[in-house]
Amino acid sequence: MSDTKTRTETENEIRSYLQNLNYALDHNASIYFQIDRAVDHHRPRQYTNQFTVTDLFPDEDPASALKRELRTLTVEEYMQTVKDLRYPERSEMREFGKVYQGKGDVYIKIRAELLAAYGNHMVFIMSFHYAEIPFSDEMFPWRKKREDASV
Repeated sequence: MSDTKTRTETENEIRSYLQNLNYALDHNASIYFQIDRAVDHHRPRQYTNQFTVTDLFPDEDPASALKRELRTLTVEEYMQTVKDLRYPERSEMREFGKVYQGKGDVYIKIRAELLAAYGNHMVFIMSFHYAEIPFSDEMFPWRKKREDASV
């Protein structure tokens, strides 16, 4: 077993992951969102989940807004895959970066689990907050590739 906690998945693996995510969302997945995290008590308010969701979707139910936003994630917005060291028996989490024009860069860290035997799908949203470090193209392994391919 590797000691590495992060890895880059192939473009096809991320496409498959996004298909599974959308399948879960289409089939009444339970959405778990950490609106108030202990780590947020030690960071500037503008970089917390609660502030970001309230700022981006002020008049919406957070779960509905996040469900809609997760449906729009693309391969180009994928950053990396992270092993959950706290709960190693759980599936890996994926990190994405989404740019909201006029608002800023948003860091998204999620886990989607399809529990086919029970029909109880789950999407856990650990992070959905403004990025503390501005995004750069180097952070997105499939963004450059896709832009180069269209030239």
